[in-house]
Formats: sequence, C-alpha cells, structure tokens
Amino acid sequence: MYQASNVYFICSFAAIGGGLFGFDISSMSGVLGTMAYKRYFNNPVSYRQGAITASMPAGSLVGSLASSFLADKFSRKVALQISCVLWIFGSILMAASQNIGMLCAGRVICGLCVGIASSIVPVYQSEIAPKEIRGRVVSLQQWAITWGILMCAYPMSPALCYRMTMLTITSQYFIQFGAAQVGGGPSDPNQPESAFRIPWGIQMVPAFILLVGLFFFPYSPRWLASKDRWEEALEVLAKLHGNGDVNHPKVLAQYQEIEEALRFEREQAVSSFKALIAPRMLKRVALGMSIQMWSQLCGMNIMMYYIVYIMEGAQIASPLATASIQYVINVALTLPAIVFLDKWGRRPSLILGSFGMMTWLFISGALQQYYGEPNTEKTRTADNGDITWIVHDNRPVSSAIVACSYLFVATFATTWGPVSWTYPAEIFPSKIRAKAVSLATASNWFWNMVLAFAVPPLLWNISYKMYYIFGAFNAAAFVHMALLAPETKGYTLEEMDEVFDSGLPAWKRYKKTSRLEGLEREIEAGNLKVSVPRGGVTSTAAGAGEHEQEKTGEATHATGAEATPTPNPRGDTVAL
Repeated sequence: MYQASNVYFICSFAAIGGGLFGFDISSMSGVLGTMAYKRYFNNPVSYRQGAITASMPAGSLVGSLASSFLADKFSRKVALQISCVLWIFGSILMAASQNIGMLCAGRVICGLCVGIASSIVPVYQSEIAPKEIRGRVVSLQQWAITWGILMCAYPMSPALCYRMTMLTITSQYFIQFGAAQVGGGPSDPNQPESAFRIPWGIQMVPAFILLVGLFFFPYSPRWLASKDRWEEALEVLAKLHGNGDVNHPKVLAQYQEIEEALRFEREQAVSSFKALIAPRMLKRVALGMSIQMWSQLCGMNIMMYYIVYIMEGAQIASPLATASIQYVINVALTLPAIVFLDKWGRRPSLILGSFGMMTWLFISGALQQYYGEPNTEKTRTADNGDITWIVHDNRPVSSAIVACSYLFVATFATTWGPVSWTYPAEIFPSKIRAKAVSLATASNWFWNMVLAFAVPPLLWNISYKMYYIFGAFNAAAFVHMALLAPETKGYTLEEMDEVFDSGLPAWKRYKKTSRLEGLEREIEAGNLKVSVPRGGVTSTAAGAGEHEQEKTGEATHATGAEATPTPNPRGDTVAL
C-alpha cells in the first residue's frame, strides 16, 4: 500500500486535526449574530451562552488528558483516527440538535476529538520532522486552525492537496457567513434554521478526509522504536530522511540517537508517570503547561469567539463583515511565522508577542473606557442588544478599536499562535512526551473552558475592564517567558535534556555542536560503522557510499580500526 514520505506533506495533512478546533471557533462565532440561532435557542446570552461555548473546551480537556493513553498504546496515527470518528459523530448531533442540551452534548463529543487531536498532532509532527524544519512543520497546526476558521469550501485537486493540504478544509467562517444570509439575512426574525444547521453539518467533512488519509501515512519512528519495532522504525526513517536508503548517513545517525536515548530511559527504570514529577522534569512540564495557559489568557480565542460582540460595541459597519477581516489577518500573518520560526527562534516570539498583545489590549480598553458609554434605551437597537457598553457616534475611536483588534490578532498570529504548539511538543524526552504534551494541552483547554464560560458575563458586566485584565495576563507572560523559557531551535528532540539541564539561565543560549550532525559526519567519512538488523542480516554503513552485509551476530561499535561490543537494550543486533 502507498505510504507518504514527504515530511511537509505528512505534517500538513496531519494538521487538519488542528484545523478542527478552528472549525469550532468559527461555527460558534458565526451563529451568534443570526436571528435563527437566537430564536431557536431562546436568545442565549451571558451564562447560558457561556455554557454552550464552554461545552466544547470541557470535552477537549477530557480528550487531551486521555490522548496520551491512546497515543502511547495504539500509536499517534491511530489516536488521530479515533478523534476523527468522534468529531463526525459530534457534528451530526450538533446539526440535528433540538435543544441546548443536545447542542452541548454534540459540542462535548467534538471537544473530545479536538482535545486528542490538538495534543497528538504536534507530537506526531515533531517526531516525524528533522530539527531544521521542526518549528515550521509543527506550526502548521496553528495555520490549520486559522484555515479551519476561514477557508473556502471547495475541494482541491490531488496536485494542490500535495502543495497545501489544508486547502481541503471547508471555509467554516465564510460558509457560516453565507449561511447567515439565508431567508432575509441574519436580522430576519423568521430566518430558517439552516442558517446554523448547514455549517454544523459541513464541518464533519475535513474529519472524514483526515480519517481516510491517515491510512496512507507512516507511524512515528520514535513510537515504533518504543515498541521495539526497530526494522519498521528504520524503514520509516529511511523513507522520510534518506529517500528510502537505510544506509544513508543521516538515517543511521538518527537511528543511533533514538536508540541511545531509549536505552538511557529504560536504564533509569522509572515509570513515565513518576518521570513526569521528577524535579528536573517537573520544571519542564510546568513550563509547557504555562505556555499553553498563557496562550489562552492572552485573550486571542476570546477575540475569535466573541468578535461579533466586540464589533457591535464599536458600532462600525457590519459586525460579521468587520469580523471576517480579522480572520483573514489571522491566516495571512501566521504564514511568516511558519516560514521564519526556525530562523528567528521560539524565545523572541514568546517575549515580543506578549509585549505586543499587552500594548494593543491596554490601548483598546482605554479607548472604550474614555470614549464609550453604557448601552441604554436611547442607544440600544435590535443589532446591539447583546452588549452593555458601546462607543456611540465616534467613528475615529471606533476605527481605532477595530484597528487594535486587528493588530492584536496580527501579533498573536506571528508569535504565540505557532510557538504555543511547537514549544511544548519538542521539549520532552520520548518516554513522557505524549503524557507531558497532553498535560500541557489540557492546561490550554482548561483555561479555554473557563474563559469561554466567563467572558460573556464579563463583557456584560465589566465591559472594557476585561481588556485590562487580559493585558495584565500578557504582562505576566512577558516576564515569565523572559526569565524561564530557553531557546530550543536547532536542537534534536534527543538533545533537549542537555539544553534544559545545562544550568544556564534562559536568556543565555546553550552553545553546542549538534551530536546528530557529528554522527552523520563520522558515518559519512567512514570513521563510524553502524549496524542495524534487517530481515535476518545486519546492514553496515561505513560512509562514502561503502556498504556491506554481514550475518546477524554480535553488535559492534567501530571507530577507525577497532571494534568493541556494545550492549543493546533490545537484545537485538544494533551495533554502533
């Protein structure tokens, strides 16, 4: 059966799992302003709307915590396929919902999917990709989320799918925007239910595409190694990084590094759960959870969920049309981060991003405080009855508030958006990676759930003061990242222990020649022979294209002219 081998293609396609979160954001945001939704569900506002919105991240919290069990036992790939089945079932319930309870049940089931996918997609991508482009391909998770919010609903040809797999996703926001025009439009008191049922039904399409497509994708080589499926791991590494050549120096160097790291972990004889709370690892777990926490407390998802309310308060143009520009910005400006993240690094993005978002939130809050007013009977209309604070008849200030919203989104898209998924997925050792990332992602969904429930009443009761609260959160994130987040670009997953255990403060970069590159040079020069089991024989690489086959027997480590037996945790013949 055909198996994909292009790293960009594999990681792009897997990122559809992240795009499902974007579908939820836009499917919820888009219906808030339609009369069909308000009429059918009895105009839910404040705590009722908060409960509807929070039901999805509540399911995601449970899904993210369960994801490590599925990923470690059944593989990263199978865990993603399970999540797709959950999404399809949840979408059916949402599209057929007869009341708020049924709607929430569908959103909880979709949330289980999103929790699993958002935890496992970055892990799968980071374990597939080489260190040189790891940040770029893991960032595709965030780009898929933005496409899931925005993109067009037309399926692409196979050629275009290869170039940009996310383009097979539906344009949930613009589908919703189009569906909102059915009947007499979003303000029509008799607008038909199809305004919200159509987009909720269509959102199952990308999950079906991902479910089927994953059958043609490889297992993670590091997961295969953890299950002692070494020959399969070698074959996957060869297809990904050596054009199918198992004797390629880069393939053999990665194979050795994975084998040594796994042997070290097994020699520790500590369960993965105990390893999570070991002092040297607990700091890393806390950092990963904190980054995902700050990615929520920065206020971005609230801007995406409730942007319609914000635009109603600004009193400028159509709320839906004005909000759509924000979604385009989110997609367009995530791309530079994907392209340059492996050049400018993770740490500058976290620090500068926090400072920028803090600035825009404080400015927006101040403008609303000094130029806004309570939404009384004099100013309340059918279009702005959902909010309590507006900027009335002051177009320059309203334009500035909208501009701050756009600049806030632009800042997040180029900094925290991609890095918040990349960083936690790359800082943990193989033994605890799935569990630690699931905890980090659970932190994301816990705060997503809290904010989704709390923000509607906050908007209703304290209005502009909410901007100051999120601005303060960004200030705290700025200090935290400056003091405790070291740079991770340019290191392999197996080298992260050295980065975090170096004893250097976070603002000083750990300078070290890559061990992987050193191994590759030694193999290529013929100074290091690496023997690996393959169908009953041991394939030995000596560099410079010199390969030989020798009978499976005792493992040897050869440097120069001498060979020394090397113990092997598998009891197999792997000699390095």
